[in-house]
Amino acid sequence: MTDRTKLARQFIEAIPHARALKLELTYIGNGEAEISMPYNEDLIGDPRRGVIHGGAVSAMLDTCSGAAVMSHPHAPGGTATIDLRIDYMRAATPGQAIRTRATCYHITRNVAFVRATAYDDDADRPVATASGSFTVEGK
Repeated sequence: MTDRTKLARQFIEAIPHARALKLELTYIGNGEAEISMPYNEDLIGDPRRGVIHGGAVSAMLDTCSGAAVMSHPHAPGGTATIDLRIDYMRAATPGQAIRTRATCYHITRNVAFVRATAYDDDADRPVATASGSFTVEGK
């Protein structure tokens, strides 16, 4: 594991909200990251239907995107979110884990650009998609 991916993994594990959401970094490397979040009744935003709150999905997309930036071969250090646009496509299926996959597809001296997708067991129908820009620190 490179120093960048080790740093990204340690950073995610240290974020209090990532621990509270039980986010698990399942893959990281070369500008890509994947995170999983188990279904948790404490995160329900719609008690009638048992649907996870969109804020938890937002936090996942943001955290996964930052990890993708940190693992990019041309990103020298930490990062922070500049802008993150999230499009919610549908509610996640109650009882299922939610996963996110993010790719840092372009990086300049100061800004990294990322696309991410959140999905449940039906990977063909995303729960949400995101596109964002992040700082590139330390160059």
